[in-house]
Amino acid sequence: MAARVLLLGFIGLCFYLVTASDHSPLQDFCVADSSGSVLVNGLTCKSPSLVQASDFSISGLHMVGNTSNAVGSKVTPVTVAQLPGLNTLGISLVRIDYAPWGINPPHTHPRASEILTVLEGSLEVGFVTSNPENRLISKVLQKGDVFVFPVGLVHFQRNAGQVNAVAIAALSSQNPGVIPIANAVFGSNPDISSDILVRAFQVDKNVVGSIQSKF
Repeated sequence: MAARVLLLGFIGLCFYLVTASDHSPLQDFCVADSSGSVLVNGLTCKSPSLVQASDFSISGLHMVGNTSNAVGSKVTPVTVAQLPGLNTLGISLVRIDYAPWGINPPHTHPRASEILTVLEGSLEVGFVTSNPENRLISKVLQKGDVFVFPVGLVHFQRNAGQVNAVAIAALSSQNPGVIPIANAVFGSNPDISSDILVRAFQVDKNVVGSIQSKF
């Protein structure tokens, strides 16, 4: 009996792992219908008879992103929100522009792994493994180098040079999501209680209030 329970548990775990990423399509395509009123895990499909080539293409990734902001970077996404033909395909990508020493701050993608390649410049990249090890795995990338960020782990990039840098990253979800750590912790709506943050970060309450005011 115990062996049977263990077997069923193992089968259940395997089923969960297999279904943990975006579902595979059951037809040639399912172009997202942004006007659909039905709530599903994803987006409803446009009628195939109404699908056009424009549903599968997008322009503008050659344009330089505006990095005149506090972090010195600009992420230009191509997810299902921008490209309806990505619906159900389980992929997306972003262009990232970096000013000299600009950063893409520590963040996670709750639904996707990421593979990044440097097109111009050099980037310091890294991710942190899960608790309790919390090991930083990092590397400086040059033009043409590739780096992978595993799903769900906190990761970052920083321009390691004196000139602008550009990268393209592919993600394993049509809607990978992004959780910037600083924004989520110090800029939540409503605010996380300052007492909680004081104990979590072991800092003075005034420090917490000062950081929260920036978000």
